Formats: sequence, structure tokens, C-alpha cells
Amino acid sequence: MADEPARAHGRVHGRVQGVSYRVSARARARELGLRGWVRNLSDGSVELMVEGPRARVQALIDWCHDGPPRARVQSVDISWHAHAGDLDEFKVVR
Repeated sequence: MADEPARAHGRVHGRVQGVSYRVSARARARELGLRGWVRNLSDGSVELMVEGPRARVQALIDWCHDGPPRARVQSVDISWHAHAGDLDEFKVVR
């Protein structure tokens, strides 16, 4: 179950732009061997799409609740989806 492939889509709200959130999320995702992307949205939130073994995806989601030291996360909204296998190495998109 923990190793089954999973996909999650998330929105992170709070002080998450201008605090290295995306770069830090990419670094953590790559440490975990995940695929996907992260980007800033015009409303000040950060959006991410991630795939990999379910336990590792959950580990990134857990990290998202804190983020890097200068971030002040207010909430994290996550939806789970079927693994699609169409994502490349985890990257920051603009």
C-alpha cells in the first residue's frame, strides 16, 4: 500500500511566495525521488503536482505543511488522483 504509485495535486496558502518555497519543495521532492512540478499562482499560493510511491508523496505533503524556514503556511489542500505516469523530473515551472 505505501509503495503503490500515487498522484497528488496541492495548493499551499500563506506566506509561501518570495521565501524559496518552490526551490525548497523541488529539492525535497528530488531527495524523495518524486516526479512533478511546483509553481506560484497569482493569488499568492503555491500549486504542486507530484507522483511517486504513496508514502514518499505523503512525506512531501507533510513537508509542505511547514515548508522552508521563512515560509508561514496557513493551509494545505490536497486531492489524490490515480497515478498517470506522465510527469518528468520534479521541476519549478513558471
